[in-house]
Amino acid sequence: MKLEIKYLTQEHLTGFENYKYSSLDTSPLSIYVMHPFWNKVVEYCPKWVAPNLLTFSGFLFTVMNFLMFASYDYFFYASSDDMPDYPNIPRWVYAMAAFNIFMAYTLDGIDGKQARRTQTSGPLGELFDHGLDSWTAMLITVCMYSVFGRTDHSVSPLRMYFILWNVFVNFYLSHWEKYNTGVLFLPWGYDASMLATIIVFILTSIGGHEAWKFMLPGGISAGIMFETLLYVSAIISNLPVVLWNIYKSYRDKTGKMRSLPEAIRPLVPAVLFFAIATFWVTCSPNNILEKDPRIIYFAVGTIFSNICCRLIVSQMSNTRCEVLPLILVPVAGAVAFSFMVPSLEIETMYLVAILSLLAHIHYGACVVRQMCHHFRIHTFTIREHSE
Repeated sequence: MKLEIKYLTQEHLTGFENYKYSSLDTSPLSIYVMHPFWNKVVEYCPKWVAPNLLTFSGFLFTVMNFLMFASYDYFFYASSDDMPDYPNIPRWVYAMAAFNIFMAYTLDGIDGKQARRTQTSGPLGELFDHGLDSWTAMLITVCMYSVFGRTDHSVSPLRMYFILWNVFVNFYLSHWEKYNTGVLFLPWGYDASMLATIIVFILTSIGGHEAWKFMLPGGISAGIMFETLLYVSAIISNLPVVLWNIYKSYRDKTGKMRSLPEAIRPLVPAVLFFAIATFWVTCSPNNILEKDPRIIYFAVGTIFSNICCRLIVSQMSNTRCEVLPLILVPVAGAVAFSFMVPSLEIETMYLVAILSLLAHIHYGACVVRQMCHHFRIHTFTIREHSE
């Protein structure tokens, strides 16, 4: 394969050989409801089905949702009663979206159990799972925006942009936490948010988008209510827990015991990307976020996923995290070009989205192929001796 690049060094591969999965799930919802359900479901899964195939199938359900909503509500105006040029989303679309999220959530819940059943657990499966999850974070959140849309009862595209970043930051912090502690503390909010998303889509399929056109005391709309819940849950339930777990790992000498500069090193590319992207959308000569929010959400989510995948590779292989991923260089160049030639800004944004998509797929495909070659395994099939 001439276009193949060996993104993983020998140090990465050696680190993966010594990798041992360590996680802690304390969510009552997960322990008492979801895991018992998944334990039953996985029993119906044939043992010849590879865990990565379940993971990828679940991811495709979220991609299907994103494409479906993009076709019916590209500009997020379908839920706006004062925009008659944009027809409402059919209610069956919301029902299908609920089903797709349920399937994605279920397949994501049983892939690890299937790996243990088939004795195929390994670093590739975890990397594959969490890497796709980092992309799913954008796909699901953007679909939810169509429920409320750009109306008086919802939030502006700019506020939605920051909601997306709230989701990204919470996901990233969990892996930064593992980078320093060696343990993946599964956040409580994940299971709650997935079930809430399914319920919202089901309710919308029954009552239509009009069901969310209500105002709470104080003039708080449904869209703002959900926005507030996301921020509050992040501030209360996630960030303090992450910082506490990292502090405790240093106090008890159970973590990686990195120096402060090394411990915060993974935060640099995320902060840098946030600064570049936010500068572009807030200072845009043509206000591109208002003109085409979807392509911006997609591009930002894809680049974030790439940065996150590189962090996951580093924390799993116990190697030093990159400070400046190469994918940020063309993004910074595109921002500069859009200010020099404002007439081509929207075209530049589309080019960034296309190039980031190709670059991310190339990175993921090459990393997976390299790991499969190193461990002498296949991505989507199980070797006979593993059954």
